[in-house]
Amino acid sequence: MSIAENIHRTEQELTGTAARLVVVTKTHPVEKLQEAYDAGARIFGENRPQEMAAKQPQLPADVEWHLIGQLQTNKVKLLAPFVHTVQSIDSLKLLRELDKHAAANNRIINGLLQFHIAQEETKSGLSLSEAEEILASEEFRQLQHVRLTGVMGVATFTHDETQLRQEFQQLRSYFEQLKTTYFASEPAFSEISMGMSGDYPLAVAEGSTLVRVGSAIFGSRG
Repeated sequence: MSIAENIHRTEQELTGTAARLVVVTKTHPVEKLQEAYDAGARIFGENRPQEMAAKQPQLPADVEWHLIGQLQTNKVKLLAPFVHTVQSIDSLKLLRELDKHAAANNRIINGLLQFHIAQEETKSGLSLSEAEEILASEEFRQLQHVRLTGVMGVATFTHDETQLRQEFQQLRSYFEQLKTTYFASEPAFSEISMGMSGDYPLAVAEGSTLVRVGSAIFGSRG
């Protein structure tokens, strides 16, 4: 199936749900991204800041760029002029750097707090207590140019649907706790980014608002 057919099929599956499609474009050439754009995709997710910064000028200006991989503070300046959302926020240090560079570019950058929900140690992310420590800090309250809009998590790589559902439910419960405690008066705090090519239907059933789909659209890399 073509990229366009895969996008249309995925969009159809998401019709009537709260979820929107983030097309994971990492490692794919700009021509393939343009195909996805022509098929109606507007949210692109990249893992590497350098790759995203190289592709961004070659695509239409209304693409909404999301960084979904880990972001080192020394790479923030590459993305600050254009990135819409950094889905992988895992420290106050990173929030501080995003705030500084967003201010220099006279804009606001959105961010999602990344939580560790998988049973694999290699996956990164915050615990609930670490996130609450950030949100309760005076320093966080001073930030003017970075806006937290929700949470993100990567589930365990498994075919065990019960385990996947539990991990997605855990992320949703973190979202609801943070929403109630810290963001009750902020409607922008509304995103739950969970679900990838192999498990996004389960994630959508558990309340995902952003699914990150790459191989189901572009085919397996290799």
